[in-house]
Parts: sequence; C-alpha cells; structure tokens
Amino acid sequence: MISERIAVQFAGISMKTPVMGASGTFGFGVEYSDFLDLDHVGAIISKGITPLPRPGNPGVRVAETPAGMLNCIGLENPGVEVFKRDILPKVHQACQTPLIVNISAGTAEEYGELAAQLDVDGVAALEVNISCPNVKEGGIVFGTQPEAAAAVTRSVKDHTRKPVIVKLSPNVTDITVMAKAVEAAGADAVSLINTLTGMAIDIKTRRPLLGNITGGLSGPAVKPVALRMVWQVAKAVKIPVVGLGGICTAEDAIEFLMAGATAIEIGTANFLDPTVTIKVRDGINDWLD
Repeated sequence: MISERIAVQFAGISMKTPVMGASGTFGFGVEYSDFLDLDHVGAIISKGITPLPRPGNPGVRVAETPAGMLNCIGLENPGVEVFKRDILPKVHQACQTPLIVNISAGTAEEYGELAAQLDVDGVAALEVNISCPNVKEGGIVFGTQPEAAAAVTRSVKDHTRKPVIVKLSPNVTDITVMAKAVEAAGADAVSLINTLTGMAIDIKTRRPLLGNITGGLSGPAVKPVALRMVWQVAKAVKIPVVGLGGICTAEDAIEFLMAGATAIEIGTANFLDPTVTIKVRDGINDWLD
C-alpha cells in the first residue's frame, strides 16, 4: 500500500510520493518496468529531449569516481518528433505516473519552440535543462547567467500551458541569484542541482579519460553541496523546490525535505539499484512510523 501521507501536490501535479526518477538516469521509465511498478514512483523525468536527434559525444562517456560518476553523454536522444510519436504512447501504456519531460536547446527561441511541440496530452510538466551552451552568445552556458536563464524561462512559459521546472546548475558563484532570476521570469518551480563539472585522467595513456575531456559529476560525492544549495534556494524563493544530488537512501531524501524541498529526484543511485526509488519511498514511510 502506498501511504496517502506522503502524497504531494507539486507545481499543480498530484504525486503519490515525493520520490521521482531523475533525468538521464531513468530513461523514459519503461526501461525500469522489469524491476519495479512504475505506478509507485512519484513522477518520471525523461532523459533530455532536443529539437532534433542527437548522437551524443564520441569516445568514453562514463567514468566511475570514488563516490559517484562522471558522464559526458552529450544529450543523446531521438529528438522531439520521435519521442512524441513512438515513446510517449509506450510510457502511458506502461503506467499512469506523471511524465515530466526534460528539454534542452541551443537558443531561447528553440527552447520555446520545443516547449510548444510538447504542449500535448500525456506531458505533465517540463523540466528545463539550462546547463547548455547558448549558441548565440558564443557557447556561454545559459545556467551561469541570470539574464540568459530568465530569457529561456520566459520563452518556455510563453509557449506552454504546462508547469515549468527550471533545473539549476551548481557551477555558479551564487545559486540563489539564478533561482530568483528564473522565478521572476515565471518559473513554476526549480530543481537542483544538476551535475558539477569535473574530469578524470588516465595515467597510462596520459590523456583525459572522457571523450569530451570534462563531464558532469554526480552521486554521493555531490550530496553535501546539493543539500546546501537546496537549503539556500528554498529560503530565497517562494516557488517549490525539487532536491537532487547524491540521494541514495531514505535518510538522504529526508535531509533534502528538511532543507526545504517539496520533492526529490534520485539519479545515479538507480545504476546501483534499479529499485532504489521504491526503497526510498518505503524508507520515508518507515521513518514516519
């Protein structure tokens, strides 16, 4: 039995539990259906969708670290048209769980166009990945400039009726500045943190291990940083906050909820245990007992 006491209303979305599968680690949800009942997850957040198909980065894409992993997948995905035609129907055949679609693009205008294409039945909300290079501004990442992040947020809001969750990058001096900027631009919620930038070197070849040289660090190593940032942002904005970054256990999740998060996402831990979202949900219930 799923306890009603842990059901949450988040940005207008009704969820049976505050535990969600994070983008890029939970596929489109259906990949996990052999391991758990998808209707027992609070929400599924899809891997990142872009306007056109992307093959991803060449070379090594994943490297294990002492307390987590580095990845430079490069947003490999089939593109929005294939997602809508082939993948979205399969997700809704598999479960009734809300599906939040994570989106990425190269310009604010492209974000808006992508949001309009996903303003369809079966999509519960959009999670906007602003940790992407701004093509018009020479590759400066949207998520590191308040004005650029706000422009993306406004563009998405202008083109969708869905709740808009902006996923914040931790690779900034003051994350509350970014949170306030997207809140002022109309964001319905924020999620944080995205990965920290890191790298690894293969001392045998004397070359960077990852094909892209740098990658995103996730897993338990980032949890203290993520928790601190969630605590800061929850005090700085009035919109709901989703916490993520290194959550592996119910105790981890409870810390984020105590820091001010309304819901949480589990990412890297899914690779260690594909049933972790259910175990964390049950652990929260046990803690309440």
